[in-house]
Amino acid sequence: MANGRVERRLAVIMATDIVGYSRLTEADETRTLDTMKRLQTSILAPGITACGGRIVKLMGDGTLVVFNSAVDAVDCAISLQEALACDQQEQPTEDRILVRIGINLADVVIDGDDLLGDGVNVAARLQASATPGGICIADVVHRQLGAKCRSAFLDGGEIALKNITRPIHVWHWTDAPAIGPAASQACARPSIAVLPFENLSGSPDQTFFSDGITEDIIGGLARFRSLSVTAASSSFSFRGKHADMREIGRKLGVTYLVEGSIRRAGERIRITAQLVEAASGAHLWSEHYDRSLTDIFTVQDEVTRTIVSTLIGQIETADLHQVLRKPTTSLAAYEFYLRGLVHIRGYEPDDNQLAHAMFQAAVDRDPQFALAHAYLALAIIAERGYGNAPTDVLDQALALARKAVSLDEGEGGCQRLLALIHVNRREFDLAERHYRRAYLLNPNDANTLVQMGGLFARRGKLDEAMEWINEGFRLNPFPPPWYNAALGNALYILGRYEEAAAALKELPNPGPFTLARLVACHAQAGNTAAAEETKTQLLRVCPDFSTEGFIHRGLLLERDEHRDLFRQGLLRAGLPK
Repeated sequence: MANGRVERRLAVIMATDIVGYSRLTEADETRTLDTMKRLQTSILAPGITACGGRIVKLMGDGTLVVFNSAVDAVDCAISLQEALACDQQEQPTEDRILVRIGINLADVVIDGDDLLGDGVNVAARLQASATPGGICIADVVHRQLGAKCRSAFLDGGEIALKNITRPIHVWHWTDAPAIGPAASQACARPSIAVLPFENLSGSPDQTFFSDGITEDIIGGLARFRSLSVTAASSSFSFRGKHADMREIGRKLGVTYLVEGSIRRAGERIRITAQLVEAASGAHLWSEHYDRSLTDIFTVQDEVTRTIVSTLIGQIETADLHQVLRKPTTSLAAYEFYLRGLVHIRGYEPDDNQLAHAMFQAAVDRDPQFALAHAYLALAIIAERGYGNAPTDVLDQALALARKAVSLDEGEGGCQRLLALIHVNRREFDLAERHYRRAYLLNPNDANTLVQMGGLFARRGKLDEAMEWINEGFRLNPFPPPWYNAALGNALYILGRYEEAAAALKELPNPGPFTLARLVACHAQAGNTAAAEETKTQLLRVCPDFSTEGFIHRGLLLERDEHRDLFRQGLLRAGLPK
Protein backbone atom coordinates (compact mmCIF):
# COMPACT_ATOMS: atom_id res chain seq x y z
CA MET A 1 0.00 0.00 0.00
CA ALA A 2 1.24 3.52 -0.78
CA ASN A 3 -0.10 6.91 0.42
CA GLY A 4 -2.96 5.12 2.15
CA ARG A 5 -4.24 3.64 -1.14
CA VAL A 6 -4.99 -0.06 -1.41
CA GLU A 7 -3.25 -1.70 -4.37
CA ARG A 8 -5.26 -4.46 -6.00
CA ARG A 9 -4.68 -6.73 -8.97
CA LEU A 10 -6.15 -9.82 -10.56
CA ALA A 11 -4.16 -12.90 -9.62
CA VAL A 12 -4.33 -16.68 -9.65
CA ILE A 13 -3.81 -17.99 -6.13
CA MET A 14 -2.77 -21.55 -5.33
CA ALA A 15 -2.89 -22.89 -1.79
CA THR A 16 -1.30 -26.21 -0.80
CA ASP A 17 -1.45 -28.21 2.42
CA ILE A 18 -0.12 -31.57 3.60
CA VAL A 19 -2.79 -34.12 4.50
CA GLY A 20 -2.62 -35.49 8.07
CA TYR A 21 0.44 -33.46 9.03
CA SER A 22 -0.20 -33.75 12.78
CA ARG A 23 -0.62 -37.54 12.55
CA LEU A 24 2.57 -37.92 10.52
CA THR A 25 4.69 -35.79 12.87
CA GLU A 26 3.30 -37.56 15.92
CA ALA A 27 4.24 -40.93 14.40
CA ASP A 28 7.77 -39.90 13.37
CA GLU A 29 8.57 -36.21 13.64
CA THR A 30 12.15 -36.38 12.36
CA ARG A 31 11.33 -38.45 9.29
CA THR A 32 8.32 -36.28 8.44
CA LEU A 33 10.23 -33.01 8.73
CA ASP A 34 13.17 -34.35 6.71
CA THR A 35 10.83 -35.64 4.00
CA MET A 36 8.96 -32.34 3.87
CA LYS A 37 12.20 -30.40 3.51
CA ARG A 38 13.37 -32.71 0.73
CA LEU A 39 10.08 -32.47 -1.16
CA GLN A 40 10.04 -28.69 -0.80
CA THR A 41 13.53 -28.32 -2.27
CA SER A 42 13.41 -31.09 -4.88
CA ILE A 43 9.81 -30.96 -6.17
CA LEU A 44 7.61 -28.17 -4.88
CA ALA A 45 9.82 -25.06 -5.10
CA PRO A 46 11.49 -25.96 -8.45
CA GLY A 47 8.17 -27.06 -9.95
CA ILE A 48 6.45 -23.83 -8.96
CA THR A 49 9.28 -21.68 -10.29
CA ALA A 50 9.43 -23.62 -13.57
CA CYS A 51 5.73 -22.90 -14.17
CA GLY A 52 6.07 -19.17 -13.53
CA GLY A 53 4.72 -19.16 -9.97
CA ARG A 54 5.98 -17.16 -6.99
CA ILE A 55 5.87 -18.54 -3.47
CA VAL A 56 4.30 -15.77 -1.39
CA LYS A 57 4.75 -17.47 1.95
CA LEU A 58 5.04 -20.78 3.73
CA MET A 59 2.29 -21.39 6.24
CA GLY A 60 3.33 -24.23 8.54
CA ASP A 61 2.80 -27.30 6.38
CA GLY A 62 1.23 -25.29 3.54
CA THR A 63 2.22 -22.86 0.81
CA LEU A 64 0.60 -19.80 -0.76
CA VAL A 65 1.62 -19.25 -4.39
CA VAL A 66 0.65 -16.63 -6.97
CA PHE A 67 0.56 -17.00 -10.78
CA ASN A 68 -0.27 -14.65 -13.62
CA SER A 69 -1.98 -17.41 -15.61
CA ALA A 70 -4.70 -19.89 -14.63
CA VAL A 71 -3.35 -22.33 -17.22
CA ASP A 72 0.15 -22.18 -15.70
CA ALA A 73 -1.25 -22.64 -12.19
CA VAL A 74 -3.27 -25.72 -13.14
CA ASP A 75 -0.40 -27.20 -15.16
CA CYS A 76 1.83 -26.66 -12.14
CA ALA A 77 -0.64 -28.25 -9.72
CA ILE A 78 -1.07 -31.35 -11.87
CA SER A 79 2.69 -31.77 -12.42
CA LEU A 80 3.33 -31.36 -8.67
CA GLN A 81 0.74 -33.98 -7.75
CA GLU A 82 2.09 -36.42 -10.33
CA ALA A 83 5.68 -35.86 -9.18
CA LEU A 84 4.73 -36.28 -5.53
CA ALA A 85 2.79 -39.47 -6.30
CA CYS A 86 5.82 -40.89 -8.09
CA ASP A 87 8.13 -39.93 -5.25
CA GLN A 88 5.94 -41.53 -2.59
CA GLN A 89 4.80 -44.65 -4.41
CA GLU A 90 7.28 -46.95 -2.64
CA GLN A 91 6.25 -45.73 0.84
CA PRO A 92 3.69 -47.61 2.95
CA THR A 93 0.25 -46.08 2.46
CA GLU A 94 0.05 -44.77 6.03
CA ASP A 95 3.44 -42.98 5.70
CA ARG A 96 2.93 -41.26 2.35
CA ILE A 97 3.04 -37.49 2.10
CA LEU A 98 -0.13 -36.37 0.30
CA VAL A 99 -0.93 -32.77 -0.62
CA ARG A 100 -4.21 -31.00 -1.26
CA ILE A 101 -4.20 -28.08 -3.70
CA GLY A 102 -6.79 -25.33 -4.23
CA ILE A 103 -6.72 -22.69 -6.99
CA ASN A 104 -8.76 -19.48 -7.28
CA LEU A 105 -8.76 -16.46 -9.61
CA ALA A 106 -9.71 -13.15 -8.00
CA ASP A 107 -8.74 -9.60 -7.10
CA VAL A 108 -6.22 -9.55 -4.27
CA VAL A 109 -4.79 -6.85 -2.04
CA ILE A 110 -1.03 -6.40 -2.35
CA ASP A 111 0.77 -5.63 0.92
CA GLY A 112 4.49 -5.64 0.19
CA ASP A 113 5.29 -9.19 -0.85
CA ASP A 114 2.15 -10.54 0.76
CA LEU A 115 -1.32 -11.11 -0.69
CA LEU A 116 -4.51 -10.55 1.25
CA GLY A 117 -8.22 -10.58 0.67
CA ASP A 118 -11.26 -12.74 0.10
CA GLY A 119 -9.74 -14.38 -3.00
CA VAL A 120 -6.89 -15.76 -0.89
CA ASN A 121 -9.34 -17.11 1.69
CA VAL A 122 -11.33 -18.85 -1.03
CA ALA A 123 -8.17 -20.53 -2.38
CA ALA A 124 -7.40 -21.84 1.12
CA ARG A 125 -10.94 -23.22 1.47
CA LEU A 126 -10.77 -24.83 -1.97
CA GLN A 127 -7.59 -26.56 -0.87
CA ALA A 128 -9.39 -27.98 2.15
CA SER A 129 -12.14 -29.28 -0.19
CA ALA A 130 -9.69 -31.16 -2.44
CA THR A 131 -9.22 -34.90 -2.10
CA PRO A 132 -5.87 -36.13 -0.71
CA GLY A 133 -3.46 -35.98 -3.63
CA GLY A 134 -6.05 -34.01 -5.61
CA ILE A 135 -6.83 -30.50 -6.83
CA CYS A 136 -9.95 -28.37 -6.36
CA ILE A 137 -10.36 -25.30 -8.58
CA ALA A 138 -12.98 -22.58 -8.77
CA ASP A 139 -15.25 -22.48 -11.83
CA VAL A 140 -13.69 -19.15 -12.87
CA VAL A 141 -10.34 -20.98 -13.16
CA HIS A 142 -11.87 -23.92 -15.01
CA ARG A 143 -13.30 -21.59 -17.66
CA GLN A 144 -9.80 -20.33 -18.47
CA LEU A 145 -8.53 -23.78 -19.44
CA GLY A 146 -8.40 -25.36 -22.87
CA ALA A 147 -10.81 -28.17 -23.75
CA LYS A 148 -8.34 -30.98 -23.19
CA CYS A 149 -7.34 -29.69 -19.75
CA ARG A 150 -10.94 -28.96 -18.71
CA SER A 151 -11.83 -32.56 -19.49
CA ALA A 152 -9.40 -33.75 -16.79
CA PHE A 153 -11.63 -32.20 -14.10
CA LEU A 154 -14.92 -33.51 -12.72
CA ASP A 155 -17.75 -31.10 -11.96
CA GLY A 156 -18.20 -30.78 -8.19
CA GLY A 157 -21.19 -28.43 -8.40
CA GLU A 158 -21.76 -25.56 -6.00
CA ILE A 159 -20.50 -26.10 -2.46
CA ALA A 160 -20.48 -24.09 0.75
CA LEU A 161 -17.01 -23.12 2.00
CA LYS A 162 -16.25 -22.38 5.63
CA ASN A 163 -16.57 -18.66 6.45
CA ILE A 164 -17.42 -17.85 2.81
CA THR A 165 -20.99 -16.53 2.53
CA ARG A 166 -21.64 -17.38 -1.13
CA PRO A 167 -21.59 -20.89 -2.66
CA ILE A 168 -18.66 -21.64 -4.97
CA HIS A 169 -18.87 -23.81 -8.10
CA VAL A 170 -15.87 -26.18 -8.01
CA TRP A 171 -14.13 -28.75 -10.18
CA HIS A 172 -11.99 -31.67 -8.98
CA TRP A 173 -8.91 -33.40 -10.36
CA THR A 174 -7.66 -36.65 -8.94
CA ASP A 175 -4.76 -38.75 -10.13
CA ALA A 176 -6.30 -40.90 -12.91
CA PRO A 177 -5.76 -44.68 -12.97
CA ALA A 178 -2.81 -45.83 -15.01
CA ILE A 179 -3.42 -46.83 -18.61
CA GLY A 180 -1.57 -50.01 -19.39
CA PRO A 181 2.11 -50.69 -18.84
CA ALA A 182 3.27 -47.36 -20.27
CA ALA A 183 1.44 -45.27 -17.68
CA SER A 184 2.33 -47.59 -14.81
CA GLN A 185 6.02 -47.04 -15.53
CA ALA A 186 5.75 -43.31 -16.23
CA CYS A 187 7.16 -42.24 -12.85
CA ALA A 188 10.51 -43.87 -13.43
CA ARG A 189 10.95 -43.28 -17.13
CA PRO A 190 13.14 -40.52 -18.55
CA SER A 191 11.08 -38.25 -20.81
CA ILE A 192 12.38 -36.89 -24.09
CA ALA A 193 11.25 -34.77 -27.02
CA VAL A 194 12.97 -34.56 -30.40
CA LEU A 195 12.64 -31.09 -31.92
CA PRO A 196 12.37 -30.81 -35.71
CA PHE A 197 15.82 -31.00 -37.24
CA GLU A 198 16.57 -27.76 -39.07
CA ASN A 199 16.73 -27.95 -42.85
CA LEU A 200 20.00 -26.29 -43.92
CA SER A 201 19.86 -27.46 -47.52
CA GLY A 202 18.89 -24.06 -48.87
CA SER A 203 15.69 -25.39 -50.41
CA PRO A 204 12.41 -25.18 -48.45
CA ASP A 205 11.22 -28.14 -50.51
CA GLN A 206 13.64 -30.35 -48.56
CA THR A 207 11.98 -29.65 -45.20
CA PHE A 208 9.88 -32.78 -45.65
CA PHE A 209 13.12 -34.77 -45.75
CA SER A 210 14.51 -33.37 -42.48
CA ASP A 211 11.09 -33.78 -40.87
CA GLY A 212 10.97 -37.39 -41.99
CA ILE A 213 14.33 -38.19 -40.44
CA THR A 214 13.26 -36.45 -37.23
CA GLU A 215 10.10 -38.55 -37.08
CA ASP A 216 12.05 -41.73 -37.70
CA ILE A 217 14.31 -40.92 -34.75
CA ILE A 218 11.21 -40.24 -32.62
CA GLY A 219 9.71 -43.53 -33.78
CA GLY A 220 12.88 -45.41 -32.90
CA LEU A 221 13.03 -43.92 -29.42
CA ALA A 222 9.32 -44.47 -28.83
CA ARG A 223 9.65 -48.23 -29.09
CA PHE A 224 11.63 -48.29 -25.85
CA ARG A 225 9.24 -48.86 -22.94
CA SER A 226 11.83 -47.33 -20.62
CA LEU A 227 11.38 -43.91 -22.29
CA SER A 228 8.44 -41.52 -22.37
CA VAL A 229 8.62 -39.87 -25.80
CA THR A 230 6.67 -36.78 -26.84
CA ALA A 231 4.75 -37.11 -30.11
CA ALA A 232 6.12 -35.46 -33.22
CA SER A 233 3.33 -32.92 -33.72
CA SER A 234 3.94 -31.46 -30.25
CA SER A 235 7.69 -31.26 -30.80
CA PHE A 236 7.15 -29.70 -34.23
CA SER A 237 4.99 -26.92 -32.78
CA PHE A 238 8.24 -25.25 -31.70
CA ARG A 239 9.65 -25.09 -35.22
CA GLY A 240 11.35 -21.76 -35.88
CA LYS A 241 10.42 -20.22 -32.52
CA HIS A 242 13.98 -20.16 -31.15
CA ALA A 243 12.63 -20.44 -27.62
CA ASP A 244 14.88 -21.15 -24.66
CA MET A 245 15.46 -24.87 -24.21
CA ARG A 246 14.36 -24.69 -20.59
CA GLU A 247 11.09 -23.08 -21.63
CA ILE A 248 10.48 -25.73 -24.31
CA GLY A 249 11.25 -28.50 -21.85
CA ARG A 250 8.82 -27.02 -19.34
CA LYS A 251 6.01 -26.66 -21.88
CA LEU A 252 6.51 -30.19 -23.20
CA GLY A 253 7.02 -31.60 -19.71
CA VAL A 254 10.21 -33.49 -20.59
CA THR A 255 13.59 -34.09 -19.01
CA TYR A 256 15.63 -34.19 -22.22
CA LEU A 257 15.52 -32.53 -25.63
CA VAL A 258 17.18 -33.53 -28.88
CA GLU A 259 17.87 -30.90 -31.53
CA GLY A 260 19.83 -30.97 -34.74
CA SER A 261 20.12 -30.02 -38.37
CA ILE A 262 20.36 -31.65 -41.78
CA ARG A 263 22.22 -30.35 -44.78
CA ARG A 264 21.72 -32.17 -48.06
CA ALA A 265 23.99 -31.36 -51.00
CA GLY A 266 23.88 -33.55 -54.08
CA GLU A 267 24.46 -37.13 -53.00
CA ARG A 268 25.94 -36.18 -49.62
CA ILE A 269 24.20 -35.46 -46.34
CA ARG A 270 25.41 -34.04 -43.04
CA ILE A 271 23.38 -34.59 -39.87
CA THR A 272 24.19 -32.93 -36.56
CA ALA A 273 22.42 -33.87 -33.34
CA GLN A 274 22.76 -32.93 -29.71
CA LEU A 275 21.15 -34.02 -26.47
CA VAL A 276 20.17 -31.30 -23.99
CA GLU A 277 19.10 -31.51 -20.37
CA ALA A 278 15.94 -29.39 -20.43
CA ALA A 279 15.99 -28.04 -16.87
CA SER A 280 19.53 -26.64 -17.08
CA GLY A 281 20.01 -26.23 -20.81
CA ALA A 282 23.25 -28.19 -20.48
CA HIS A 283 24.49 -30.08 -23.56
CA LEU A 284 25.10 -33.71 -22.64
CA TRP A 285 26.17 -35.07 -26.00
CA SER A 286 26.65 -33.93 -29.59
CA GLU A 287 27.74 -35.57 -32.80
CA HIS A 288 27.73 -35.01 -36.53
CA TYR A 289 27.55 -37.49 -39.39
CA ASP A 290 28.81 -36.96 -42.95
CA ARG A 291 27.48 -39.67 -45.19
CA SER A 292 26.46 -40.58 -48.67
CA LEU A 293 22.70 -40.57 -49.13
CA THR A 294 22.92 -44.29 -49.64
CA ASP A 295 23.87 -44.53 -45.95
CA ILE A 296 20.96 -42.47 -44.64
CA PHE A 297 19.30 -45.30 -42.73
CA THR A 298 22.57 -46.26 -41.08
CA VAL A 299 22.92 -42.65 -39.91
CA GLN A 300 19.44 -42.69 -38.40
CA ASP A 301 20.31 -45.90 -36.58
CA GLU A 302 23.52 -44.39 -35.20
CA VAL A 303 21.77 -41.25 -33.95
CA THR A 304 19.02 -43.23 -32.24
CA ARG A 305 21.42 -45.75 -30.71
CA THR A 306 23.72 -43.05 -29.31
CA ILE A 307 20.92 -40.96 -27.80
CA VAL A 308 19.31 -43.94 -26.11
CA SER A 309 22.62 -45.29 -24.87
CA THR A 310 23.42 -41.90 -23.36
CA LEU A 311 20.10 -41.84 -21.55
CA ILE A 312 19.62 -45.33 -20.23
CA GLY A 313 22.91 -47.16 -20.68
CA GLN A 314 23.13 -50.64 -22.01
CA ILE A 315 20.19 -51.82 -24.11
CA GLU A 316 19.28 -55.44 -24.59
CA THR A 317 20.14 -56.70 -28.04
CA ALA A 318 16.57 -57.73 -28.79
CA ASP A 319 15.23 -54.27 -27.95
CA LEU A 320 17.90 -52.57 -30.02
CA HIS A 321 17.11 -54.80 -32.97
CA GLN A 322 13.43 -53.79 -32.67
CA VAL A 323 14.31 -50.09 -32.56
CA LEU A 324 16.58 -50.16 -35.57
CA ARG A 325 14.00 -51.56 -38.00
CA LYS A 326 14.48 -49.88 -41.38
CA PRO A 327 11.30 -48.88 -43.19
CA THR A 328 12.78 -49.30 -46.67
CA THR A 329 16.09 -49.52 -48.47
CA SER A 330 14.91 -47.36 -51.37
CA LEU A 331 15.61 -43.65 -50.99
CA ALA A 332 13.17 -42.83 -53.80
CA ALA A 333 10.37 -44.80 -52.08
CA TYR A 334 11.21 -43.10 -48.79
CA GLU A 335 10.97 -39.61 -50.31
CA PHE A 336 7.56 -40.35 -51.85
CA TYR A 337 6.42 -41.75 -48.51
CA LEU A 338 7.50 -38.58 -46.68
CA ARG A 339 5.71 -36.38 -49.21
CA GLY A 340 2.62 -38.52 -48.75
CA LEU A 341 2.73 -37.94 -44.98
CA VAL A 342 2.73 -34.19 -45.55
CA HIS A 343 -0.45 -34.43 -47.63
CA ILE A 344 -2.33 -37.00 -45.52
CA ARG A 345 -1.92 -34.64 -42.56
CA GLY A 346 -3.12 -31.63 -44.54
CA TYR A 347 -6.58 -30.13 -44.81
CA GLU A 348 -6.56 -28.74 -48.35
CA PRO A 349 -9.19 -30.09 -50.79
CA ASP A 350 -6.66 -32.05 -52.87
CA ASP A 351 -4.45 -33.35 -50.04
CA ASN A 352 -6.00 -36.83 -49.86
CA GLN A 353 -5.71 -37.26 -53.62
CA LEU A 354 -2.07 -36.16 -53.58
CA ALA A 355 -1.33 -38.43 -50.61
CA HIS A 356 -2.81 -41.35 -52.56
CA ALA A 357 -0.47 -40.62 -55.48
CA MET A 358 2.62 -40.28 -53.25
CA PHE A 359 2.03 -43.49 -51.30
CA GLN A 360 1.27 -45.38 -54.51
CA ALA A 361 4.58 -44.16 -55.93
CA ALA A 362 6.37 -45.35 -52.78
CA VAL A 363 4.79 -48.81 -53.03
CA ASP A 364 5.62 -49.02 -56.74
CA ARG A 365 9.29 -48.35 -55.99
CA ASP A 366 9.48 -50.69 -53.01
CA PRO A 367 6.75 -53.37 -52.89
CA GLN A 368 8.12 -54.50 -49.50
CA PHE A 369 7.68 -51.08 -47.83
CA ALA A 370 5.13 -51.92 -45.10
CA LEU A 371 4.25 -48.41 -43.87
CA ALA A 372 3.74 -47.18 -47.42
CA HIS A 373 1.13 -49.92 -47.93
CA ALA A 374 -0.59 -48.99 -44.67
CA TYR A 375 -0.78 -45.29 -45.46
CA LEU A 376 -1.89 -46.02 -48.99
CA ALA A 377 -4.85 -47.87 -47.46
CA LEU A 378 -5.65 -44.82 -45.34
CA ALA A 379 -5.34 -42.42 -48.28
CA ILE A 380 -7.69 -44.51 -50.39
CA ILE A 381 -10.54 -44.37 -47.88
CA ALA A 382 -9.81 -40.74 -46.95
CA GLU A 383 -10.17 -39.78 -50.61
CA ARG A 384 -13.57 -41.51 -50.79
CA GLY A 385 -15.14 -40.43 -47.49
CA TYR A 386 -13.73 -42.87 -44.92
CA GLY A 387 -16.65 -44.97 -43.60
CA ASN A 388 -18.83 -43.75 -46.48
CA ALA A 389 -16.46 -45.16 -49.09
CA PRO A 390 -17.96 -47.78 -51.45
CA THR A 391 -17.63 -51.40 -50.38
CA ASP A 392 -15.04 -52.20 -53.03
CA VAL A 393 -12.86 -49.30 -51.83
CA LEU A 394 -13.10 -50.46 -48.22
CA ASP A 395 -12.18 -53.98 -49.36
CA GLN A 396 -9.18 -52.66 -51.30
CA ALA A 397 -8.03 -50.68 -48.24
CA LEU A 398 -8.37 -53.73 -46.00
CA ALA A 399 -6.27 -55.84 -48.37
CA LEU A 400 -3.53 -53.17 -48.42
CA ALA A 401 -3.53 -52.76 -44.64
CA ARG A 402 -3.33 -56.52 -44.15
CA LYS A 403 -0.46 -56.66 -46.62
CA ALA A 404 1.31 -53.98 -44.60
CA VAL A 405 1.02 -56.02 -41.41
CA SER A 406 2.19 -59.18 -43.16
CA LEU A 407 5.26 -57.31 -44.41
CA ASP A 408 6.15 -56.08 -40.90
CA GLU A 409 4.10 -57.51 -38.04
CA GLY A 410 6.25 -55.66 -35.50
CA GLU A 411 5.51 -52.18 -36.86
CA GLY A 412 2.97 -50.54 -34.55
CA GLY A 413 1.98 -48.00 -37.20
CA CYS A 414 0.82 -50.78 -39.53
CA GLN A 415 -1.26 -52.37 -36.77
CA ARG A 416 -2.79 -48.98 -35.91
CA LEU A 417 -3.77 -48.21 -39.49
CA LEU A 418 -5.23 -51.69 -39.98
CA ALA A 419 -7.33 -51.03 -36.86
CA LEU A 420 -8.49 -47.72 -38.34
CA ILE A 421 -9.59 -49.46 -41.53
CA HIS A 422 -11.61 -51.90 -39.42
CA VAL A 423 -13.24 -48.95 -37.60
CA ASN A 424 -14.38 -47.49 -40.91
CA ARG A 425 -15.71 -50.92 -41.90
CA ARG A 426 -17.64 -50.97 -38.58
CA GLU A 427 -15.70 -54.06 -37.47
CA PHE A 428 -15.12 -52.85 -33.94
CA ASP A 429 -13.92 -56.09 -32.33
CA LEU A 430 -11.18 -56.47 -34.93
CA ALA A 431 -10.30 -52.78 -34.60
CA GLU A 432 -9.83 -53.09 -30.85
CA ARG A 433 -7.66 -56.18 -31.27
CA HIS A 434 -5.26 -54.40 -33.61
CA TYR A 435 -5.19 -51.17 -31.58
CA ARG A 436 -4.14 -53.21 -28.56
CA ARG A 437 -1.45 -54.88 -30.63
CA ALA A 438 -0.25 -51.46 -31.81
CA TYR A 439 -0.16 -50.24 -28.20
CA LEU A 440 1.89 -53.21 -27.05
CA LEU A 441 4.37 -52.61 -29.85
CA ASN A 442 4.66 -48.86 -29.16
CA PRO A 443 3.12 -47.59 -25.91
CA ASN A 444 4.39 -44.06 -26.66
CA ASP A 445 2.36 -43.62 -29.85
CA ALA A 446 -0.15 -40.94 -28.86
CA ASN A 447 -2.04 -41.50 -32.13
CA THR A 448 -2.82 -45.06 -31.05
CA LEU A 449 -3.98 -43.90 -27.64
CA VAL A 450 -6.35 -41.27 -29.03
CA GLN A 451 -7.71 -43.56 -31.74
CA MET A 452 -8.26 -46.33 -29.18
CA GLY A 453 -10.12 -43.81 -27.02
CA GLY A 454 -12.19 -42.81 -30.03
CA LEU A 455 -13.09 -46.47 -30.60
CA PHE A 456 -14.11 -46.93 -26.96
CA ALA A 457 -16.36 -43.87 -27.24
CA ARG A 458 -18.01 -45.37 -30.34
CA ARG A 459 -18.61 -48.54 -28.34
CA GLY A 460 -20.06 -46.71 -25.34
CA LYS A 461 -17.13 -47.43 -23.01
CA LEU A 462 -16.89 -43.79 -22.02
CA ASP A 463 -14.69 -43.95 -18.91
CA GLU A 464 -12.10 -45.98 -20.79
CA ALA A 465 -12.44 -43.65 -23.77
CA MET A 466 -11.53 -40.57 -21.75
CA GLU A 467 -8.61 -42.33 -20.05
CA TRP A 468 -7.04 -43.26 -23.38
CA ILE A 469 -7.76 -39.90 -25.02
CA ASN A 470 -6.41 -37.94 -22.04
CA GLU A 471 -3.26 -40.05 -22.01
CA GLY A 472 -2.81 -39.36 -25.72
CA PHE A 473 -3.12 -35.63 -25.10
CA ARG A 474 -0.60 -35.93 -22.26
CA LEU A 475 1.97 -37.57 -24.53
CA ASN A 476 1.16 -35.09 -27.29
CA PRO A 477 0.34 -31.75 -25.60
CA PHE A 478 0.40 -29.88 -28.94
CA PRO A 479 -1.62 -32.37 -30.96
CA PRO A 480 -2.80 -32.43 -34.57
CA PRO A 481 -6.35 -31.10 -35.04
CA TRP A 482 -7.92 -34.53 -35.59
CA TYR A 483 -7.39 -35.43 -31.92
CA ASN A 484 -10.21 -32.99 -31.18
CA ALA A 485 -12.61 -34.99 -33.35
CA ALA A 486 -12.17 -38.03 -31.09
CA LEU A 487 -12.39 -35.86 -27.99
CA GLY A 488 -15.46 -33.97 -29.22
CA ASN A 489 -17.31 -37.18 -30.07
CA ALA A 490 -16.65 -38.66 -26.61
CA LEU A 491 -17.63 -35.44 -24.82
CA TYR A 492 -20.89 -35.21 -26.78
CA ILE A 493 -21.91 -38.73 -25.80
CA LEU A 494 -21.05 -37.86 -22.19
CA GLY A 495 -23.47 -34.93 -22.40
CA ARG A 496 -20.71 -32.30 -22.07
CA TYR A 497 -21.97 -30.36 -25.06
CA GLU A 498 -20.14 -27.05 -24.64
CA GLU A 499 -16.81 -28.80 -24.19
CA ALA A 500 -17.55 -30.99 -27.20
CA ALA A 501 -18.26 -27.88 -29.29
CA ALA A 502 -15.01 -26.26 -28.11
CA ALA A 503 -13.06 -29.33 -29.20
CA LEU A 504 -14.75 -29.61 -32.62
CA LYS A 505 -14.12 -25.92 -33.32
CA GLU A 506 -10.39 -26.74 -33.36
CA LEU A 507 -10.82 -28.67 -36.63
CA PRO A 508 -9.79 -26.60 -39.68
CA ASN A 509 -11.92 -26.47 -42.86
CA PRO A 510 -14.79 -28.46 -41.29
CA GLY A 511 -16.78 -30.67 -43.65
CA PRO A 512 -20.48 -31.49 -43.39
CA PHE A 513 -20.08 -34.26 -40.81
CA THR A 514 -18.08 -32.01 -38.46
CA LEU A 515 -20.53 -29.15 -38.97
CA ALA A 516 -23.44 -31.49 -38.21
CA ARG A 517 -21.83 -32.51 -34.94
CA LEU A 518 -21.29 -28.85 -34.06
CA VAL A 519 -24.94 -28.07 -34.78
CA ALA A 520 -25.98 -30.88 -32.44
CA CYS A 521 -23.58 -29.65 -29.72
CA HIS A 522 -24.90 -26.08 -29.84
CA ALA A 523 -28.53 -27.21 -29.93
CA GLN A 524 -28.13 -29.57 -26.98
CA ALA A 525 -26.27 -26.88 -25.02
CA GLY A 526 -29.14 -24.45 -25.63
CA ASN A 527 -26.95 -22.08 -27.66
CA THR A 528 -29.61 -21.22 -30.23
CA ALA A 529 -27.68 -18.49 -32.04
CA ALA A 530 -24.58 -20.66 -32.55
CA ALA A 531 -26.74 -23.61 -33.63
CA GLU A 532 -28.52 -21.48 -36.22
CA GLU A 533 -25.29 -19.99 -37.57
CA THR A 534 -23.63 -23.40 -37.89
CA LYS A 535 -26.77 -24.90 -39.44
CA THR A 536 -26.71 -22.20 -42.14
CA GLN A 537 -23.06 -23.03 -42.84
CA LEU A 538 -23.86 -26.76 -43.00
CA LEU A 539 -26.73 -26.32 -45.46
CA ARG A 540 -24.56 -24.08 -47.60
CA VAL A 541 -21.96 -26.83 -48.10
CA CYS A 542 -24.51 -29.69 -48.08
CA PRO A 543 -27.93 -28.44 -49.32
CA ASP A 544 -29.45 -31.94 -49.34
CA PHE A 545 -28.42 -32.75 -45.75
CA SER A 546 -30.79 -35.04 -43.84
CA THR A 547 -30.62 -36.11 -40.23
CA GLU A 548 -31.23 -39.80 -40.98
CA GLY A 549 -28.63 -39.75 -43.73
CA PHE A 550 -26.08 -38.38 -41.28
CA ILE A 551 -27.05 -40.90 -38.61
CA HIS A 552 -26.62 -43.85 -40.98
CA ARG A 553 -23.61 -42.59 -42.97
CA GLY A 554 -21.77 -40.10 -40.79
CA LEU A 555 -21.79 -41.87 -37.44
CA LEU A 556 -19.83 -45.00 -36.61
CA LEU A 557 -21.50 -45.75 -33.28
CA GLU A 558 -22.31 -49.13 -31.82
CA ARG A 559 -25.24 -48.18 -29.55
CA ASP A 560 -28.70 -47.04 -30.65
CA GLU A 561 -29.07 -44.67 -27.70
CA HIS A 562 -25.99 -42.75 -28.75
CA ARG A 563 -27.25 -42.43 -32.30
CA ASP A 564 -30.52 -41.14 -30.83
CA LEU A 565 -28.56 -38.54 -28.87
CA PHE A 566 -27.18 -37.07 -32.10
CA ARG A 567 -30.61 -37.35 -33.75
CA GLN A 568 -32.13 -35.31 -30.92
CA GLY A 569 -29.55 -32.56 -31.28
CA LEU A 570 -29.96 -32.24 -35.05
CA LEU A 571 -33.74 -32.24 -34.94
CA ARG A 572 -33.74 -29.76 -32.07
CA ALA A 573 -31.76 -27.41 -34.32
CA GLY A 574 -34.47 -27.70 -36.97
CA LEU A 575 -32.52 -29.72 -39.55
CA PRO A 576 -34.54 -31.85 -42.01
CA LYS A 577 -35.39 -35.33 -40.82
